[in-house]
Amino acid sequence: MRQFAGMARFVFNRGLALQKARYEAGDKKLGYADLCKELTGWRNSDETPWLKGGPIHPLQQSLKDLERAYANFFAQRADFPRFKKKGQRDSFRYPDPKQIKLDQGNRRLYLPKLGWLRFRKSREVLGTVKNVTVSQSGGRWFVSIQTEREIEVPAPSGGSVGIDMGVARFATLSDGSHLPPLNSVKKHQAALRKAQQAMSRKTKFSNNWKKAKTRVQKIQARIANVRRDFLHKASATISKRHALVVLEDLQVGNMSRSAKGNVEQPGRNVRAKSGLNRTILDQGWFEFRRQLDYKLAWRGAHLVMVPPQNTSRTCPECGHVAAENRRSQARFACVECGFEDNADHVGAINVLRAGYARLACEVSGAVRPPAAGTRRSDSAAAVGCD
Repeated sequence: MRQFAGMARFVFNRGLALQKARYEAGDKKLGYADLCKELTGWRNSDETPWLKGGPIHPLQQSLKDLERAYANFFAQRADFPRFKKKGQRDSFRYPDPKQIKLDQGNRRLYLPKLGWLRFRKSREVLGTVKNVTVSQSGGRWFVSIQTEREIEVPAPSGGSVGIDMGVARFATLSDGSHLPPLNSVKKHQAALRKAQQAMSRKTKFSNNWKKAKTRVQKIQARIANVRRDFLHKASATISKRHALVVLEDLQVGNMSRSAKGNVEQPGRNVRAKSGLNRTILDQGWFEFRRQLDYKLAWRGAHLVMVPPQNTSRTCPECGHVAAENRRSQARFACVECGFEDNADHVGAINVLRAGYARLACEVSGAVRPPAAGTRRSDSAAAVGCD
C-alpha cells in the first residue's frame, strides 16, 4: 500500500511538473485524456518501469485529481496546485466498482493488486459501492467506501437557534445553553512537546528519528481524532433538534493571523496573540460549520450564515450599538437601557435575529445582507432591506 501510494504521488507530481512547464512556456494545458497518454509512456519507459507494478486505475485517478485541481485554480476556487510530499496524506483510489468486492459479513474487502483485506467495520455499508479510497494517517491505514443510495429527505422538525462561537465557550446557543470548549491541543500539549523535543535530538532520517517521528504522529492523530469526535457529536445534537441554525460567517484565517509584524513595525503582545491563535485554531470552527451544513441538509433543515459585526455589542432590548456595551469577555451591560446578560448569549440572540432578517431580505428580493443585531420591528428598514 505504501508503494501504491508512492506511485500515485509520483504520477501526480510528474503531471504537475509537466503542466507547470507548459504553463510557463505559454502552451495550453493538457487535458485528462492527454495526461493518461503520458502515463502510458511513463509506464513503458525504461526510467520508471516500476510503475507497471501498480494498478492503473488509481494512477489515472491521481491525474484526474490534478485535472480537478487545475480547474479549481483557473476558476479562482483554489490556489495553484502544489507538489505532494511523502508521508503527508498518502492515499490512492479505486474508481471501478466492478473490480471491488465487499464481504461485510466477514469484514473483508477485495482490491486489485492487493487481494482480500480485512478491516474493522465502523458502520454498516449501505447502498451501491461506487469507489474505494485507501489512505494512511498516524501510522494506520484506513479505507473509505463511497456508496450511492436514494433516501427520502424528511420534513424539518424543531425550532430555530442562533449560535455564537467563542473560545471561553465553544458555542453559545440563543436558548441560553452552551457547549464548553474541548481544547484538544491544550490537553495533549505537554506530551506533544516532549515527543517533539525527543525527535529534535535524533539524527535526521535515522531509525531512532523515525521512531520518534512515529510517536509525534500518533499524538497528533489522537488530537485530531478527539477534536473530530467532539465536533461530530456537537453538530449531530444541534442538527437533530433544530430546523434552522444561524451561524456567524467568521473569517478564521484573519482572526488567527500572526501579530509579529516586521522589522520596521514590530507587533505587540505577540506571545499572547500566539496563544490566542492556537486556541482559535484548536476549536475547529470551520469543520463544525461544514458538518452542520451537510447534517442539516440530511434532515431537510437549513443553515444560514450572517456577518459577525457587532453581534456582541448590540443590545437585544433597545438595539443600541456601542463597544462600551461589552464590559468584559463574559459581561454585557447596555449603557443605554441597562440590560445585562452574558455577552456570548447576547451575541447568539443577535445572530438569530440577523438570520431572520437575512431570510426576510431574500424573500423580499433585497440584495444587501442585513446588519447583525437588528431591531425587533416589522418594517423593512429595521431588518436592513433597501
